[in-house]
Amino acid sequence: MTQNLKITPLNALHKSLGGKMVEFAGYEMPVQFPLGVLKEHLHTREKAGLFDVSHMGQAVIVGADHESAARALETVAPGEIQKLGVGRQRLTVLLNDDGGILDDLMVSRPVADGRLNIVVNGACKEADYAYLDERLPENAKLERFDSRGLLALQGPKASEVLAKHAPAAADLKFMSFAELQIGDITAVVTRGGYTGEDGFEISTWQEDTEKLARLLLDDPDVEPIGLGARDSLRLEAGMCLYGHDLTPEISPVEGNIAFTIGKRRRSEGDFAGAKRILRELADGPSRLRVGILPQGRAPAREGAEIQSTDGKIIGAVTSGGFGPSVGAPVAMGYVDIDYAQTGTDVQLMVRGKALPAQIADMPFAPHHYYRGQGAGK
Repeated sequence: MTQNLKITPLNALHKSLGGKMVEFAGYEMPVQFPLGVLKEHLHTREKAGLFDVSHMGQAVIVGADHESAARALETVAPGEIQKLGVGRQRLTVLLNDDGGILDDLMVSRPVADGRLNIVVNGACKEADYAYLDERLPENAKLERFDSRGLLALQGPKASEVLAKHAPAAADLKFMSFAELQIGDITAVVTRGGYTGEDGFEISTWQEDTEKLARLLLDDPDVEPIGLGARDSLRLEAGMCLYGHDLTPEISPVEGNIAFTIGKRRRSEGDFAGAKRILRELADGPSRLRVGILPQGRAPAREGAEIQSTDGKIIGAVTSGGFGPSVGAPVAMGYVDIDYAQTGTDVQLMVRGKALPAQIADMPFAPHHYYRGQGAGK
């Protein structure tokens, strides 16, 4: 293991639990625990899994009031941030001047006026912070929260587990958050995550992160989950991994995440890369991120060539593997727009062989988000 890797507040705990440690985003992180990737994946779908996501970047954009902070972020992100309600969270993207995605990030609005909390990807955070420092207008500034840890508790039992220690957590709706006491630990709890399951992301001060993790792992329904299962869970849920499914060359329209572009933003067109993005919204992109179902049992990995049935190269796989909950291989990638319709037959080049596949809707495994009592999951 490289000596200069960063560590999270749970590094010692991971090792004590038998975590197999690898390099990820400049950090030493567990790829799996003794349970193994397959069982960790299925346990999260059936009960609850605890993920260490403390490598993610937590920060706050500060303005004189909400409007100034929101307008500042809107110069480089196409989301509708001004209308974001107190206690609500939204997914958006950072854009370069060509309309390419520099990162995807979560933005939330706390009670304190003039502040917007953001969470960015661990591998991108230094570049993101530098970009924001450079591009934010003078009436707004970025403050880093490097002294905080971040946990994700995911799965159908997540609400029941967390409510034992913080009853108010059970009433949070999807993409909402609140500051809660979990036992004697103060935490910011958001209902959401990266698996497609109901669950929570929990931000704490670093000195409380291991204590909180141990508290949650004491529950018999909770198992520690590594990067391997995190990847297969998000792939089944049809969620992008930055640096693979999203890059600085890909626009939100091509990435099939045009929902990140607010209605008002489309009409005003006052964000980085708007010229390209508005053109693609009007005329359609030349390529699109799609789901792909290989017809056999062999998974297609990142970089696999996608061909039409007559052998024409039409794209490439950006994420692929076996879907334990689906019971079959799944993949996503980019194809020429003429081949992006669901049900289109294609073929994937795997180990030099052309294997049959089909363009498919995502998610591959259904989402189970909690939107409120009576609304269903």
